[in-house]
Amino acid sequence: MPTKKTVTSTPAEFRRRALACAGAVEGAHMGTADFRVHGKIFATLGSPDPAWGMVKLSAQDQAMRIDAEPAAFKPATGAWGRAGCTLVKLDAVDAVTLESAIRAAWRNVPAKKPPAKKKRS
Repeated sequence: MPTKKTVTSTPAEFRRRALACAGAVEGAHMGTADFRVHGKIFATLGSPDPAWGMVKLSAQDQAMRIDAEPAAFKPATGAWGRAGCTLVKLDAVDAVTLESAIRAAWRNVPAKKPPAKKKRS
């Protein structure tokens, strides 16, 4: 029986996939690269160290990914983890799974509300 080849992800691939999301821009937050859409962070790279990324998932999606791939996903510590911040060990996740997690985090960011109309006097 042939063995399944595991392809791991890299920080460069994480960055490329995050920036491929419509409207995503890269910034910096607390010494790490962050990726935002509509001014809200949906992913970070390099925290707690360069081998990890973080995606902000729903509680249900976070639980599903951790159950399915505990070597690749774990909740961030404390309240951040309870709020859906999910750490991704890059060398333990394949490119397809990484992209799926990043896209899920990106979709969780609500669209900006249109500006309120001014009342005429």
